[in-house]
Amino acid sequence: MDPADYDYYLPPELIAQEPASERDQARLLFVDREHQRIAHHVFRDLPNLLTAGDLLVLNDTRVLPARLIGRRQRTGGRWEGLFLRQMPAGEWELICQSRGRLHEGELIDLEPGPLHLTLLARTADGNWLARPAGMLRSAPVAELLERYGHVPLPPYVRKGQAHIGDRQRYQTVFARHPGAVAAPTAGLHFTPAVFEALERRGIPWTFLTLHVGLGTFRPIQTEDVTQHKMHGEWGELNSAAVEAIQTCRARGRRVVAVGTTSVRLLETVAATGPIRPWCGESELYIFPPYAFRAVDALVTNFHLPRTTLLLLASAFAGSVLLRKGYAEAIERGYRFYSYGDAMLII
Repeated sequence: MDPADYDYYLPPELIAQEPASERDQARLLFVDREHQRIAHHVFRDLPNLLTAGDLLVLNDTRVLPARLIGRRQRTGGRWEGLFLRQMPAGEWELICQSRGRLHEGELIDLEPGPLHLTLLARTADGNWLARPAGMLRSAPVAELLERYGHVPLPPYVRKGQAHIGDRQRYQTVFARHPGAVAAPTAGLHFTPAVFEALERRGIPWTFLTLHVGLGTFRPIQTEDVTQHKMHGEWGELNSAAVEAIQTCRARGRRVVAVGTTSVRLLETVAATGPIRPWCGESELYIFPPYAFRAVDALVTNFHLPRTTLLLLASAFAGSVLLRKGYAEAIERGYRFYSYGDAMLII
């Protein structure tokens, strides 16, 4: 399978640089697999496109302000980092960017002070392990990132330069559990008004948690997409969500995953047996063809070419139909990627 089969041209002006003025006023491409039909709506129409008793499963991860800016003590040069995770022994795993070679033992002064980071060692992936130094070194990671970090916008949005409003808009309204370094973007379109409309229609929802990692943006670089090494992401499916899914299934209704992250966790659990409470690292790689066991419908944003997210969407919708949907969205000027519009695949 050639990565070129999952490539497409997108006019640069269609890459959304700002979110929609109102979350639920983003456009919604409706993809009907049974009838091979495409229609056009706005996201606020979502409740009317579903059926009473369908169950929405949303990812309630919370995006950390993971982008860090500082200066190297030894040279005074500018340094940027992206926090990925905290290791069991307390070290921070970071992606670092700076002019010139970084060295083990080097100190980074974060802006604004007085927090410093000591670079400890390189990882096998080329990242850095670091440890906080100074008077705040024992503070919880989430607290330090809230104080010193910036919104980790992807590079195709204003070259990663965040505005004040991004603290709110690059976060779902239901975000609860800090740990992601990228937003579960399909969830960004939900508003209290959408949830109220879902409730009136008799459409329940439940939550799982999957902390979105940086690997979600990485393009496939192998000559055969099946040889791509999938990144791991930590997730949890709790008993309340399992009960909601079992109730939905017993009533013969559809499980509607909100976002590829929700799909990935649900299918990770389903791949090993019946849906049950689960916690751990998901390394599931979904590409065509794939027999979905847990998900019946999908709400998702538009994805970058040659990425695992596009392959997952292709596996769900069918490559030909998805390609047709993308072409029509481009022709009609839909907005793409993290701050862009959405699609519903049933």
